[in-house]
Amino acid sequence: MAKGSEIGTPVERSNVSRKSTFSRKSMSSKADIVAADLFCGAGGLTRGLIDSGIRVVAGFDIDEACRYPYETNNKPAVFEKRSVSEIDGKRLKALYPSNSVQVLVGCAPCQPFSKYTQGLEKSMDEKWGLLSHFGRLVEELKPHVVSMENVPQLQRHSVYDEFLGTLRRMGYSISASEVYCPDYGIPQHRTRLVLFASLLGPIEIIPTTYGPDTYLTVEDAIRRLPRLKAGEICQSDPLHRSSRLSDINLQRIRNSKPGGTWRDWPIDLVAKCHRKKAGKTYPSVYGRMVWDKPSPTITTQFFGFGNGRFGHPEQNRAISLREGAILQSFPSNYEFVQRGRGFNFRTVGRMIGNAVPVRLGAIVGATIIRHVEEANRR
Repeated sequence: MAKGSEIGTPVERSNVSRKSTFSRKSMSSKADIVAADLFCGAGGLTRGLIDSGIRVVAGFDIDEACRYPYETNNKPAVFEKRSVSEIDGKRLKALYPSNSVQVLVGCAPCQPFSKYTQGLEKSMDEKWGLLSHFGRLVEELKPHVVSMENVPQLQRHSVYDEFLGTLRRMGYSISASEVYCPDYGIPQHRTRLVLFASLLGPIEIIPTTYGPDTYLTVEDAIRRLPRLKAGEICQSDPLHRSSRLSDINLQRIRNSKPGGTWRDWPIDLVAKCHRKKAGKTYPSVYGRMVWDKPSPTITTQFFGFGNGRFGHPEQNRAISLREGAILQSFPSNYEFVQRGRGFNFRTVGRMIGNAVPVRLGAIVGATIIRHVEEANRR
């Protein structure tokens, strides 16, 4: 189940007397709902919104590598290489047709808040203030609906409180949930903070659609893909390629059990750092996935066998770039690079690992559509 935690009791409704200038009479169809995507990356959130029936006009990101996958897979949405710090409300306002329901979505880079970087000095990271710029753009644009996705750890930081304060001052109804992705049909153990805010009234994420007995698994997602050896490239799909393994890592994966750890190996294969007392508490590396369970959280380093439990359940290799993308619920034909052109393995892995799962984007879209329809009936 989604671990919900609404902001306020039951939903924050501060300054509800502030009225949107939008007329609910014009909310007649899904086509009226138009979104712009901040921090769009390769287009996971955008693709999900489009799949749900929401029109997306533009995505903004500073990574030029994201332009090709974003525009190729999400037409007619356009990619603008621009930081949110360089955008203003006037620019965003020009993107929306008149009388449309204006939706602004985004997933600010989560690295400063992630549990994987806890303990590091992050307050000076330039990414730290990006959520503040998101709040500034909400103030300048005043969209009817806002949605933000990030790691749950964001809630511990003052920048999140400031973002909520901005929304409250503007009269938004707010709800936020810690969403366990398998509950919504994503075959991946991943928990994300999903926030909604609306000037049209209370808004809550749609009910969960899966349970422990029906979760989609690694087998459901990637079993059908062609077999590969470590370092091999599939002839029919260049993205279905796996990283090379050194001789010792090849021996290690051959001795790895699905769901097991390096503790299962012969002692001569165990890394020296793991033989030390301090290293024995880190078993979640050099592991294989399990066919009948969701995958681990897909990170930007998922293509490396030694970077987590990213070993294929039965083949002696790490999962491929395509398999990582499918576990992120991207369509199996989603294009990340132009065919016939070389690409950097790490660049594509980063785009996939940083993406909002497409299915989660579709859940966000379905929530917004239901909310607008309910507001139209009021």
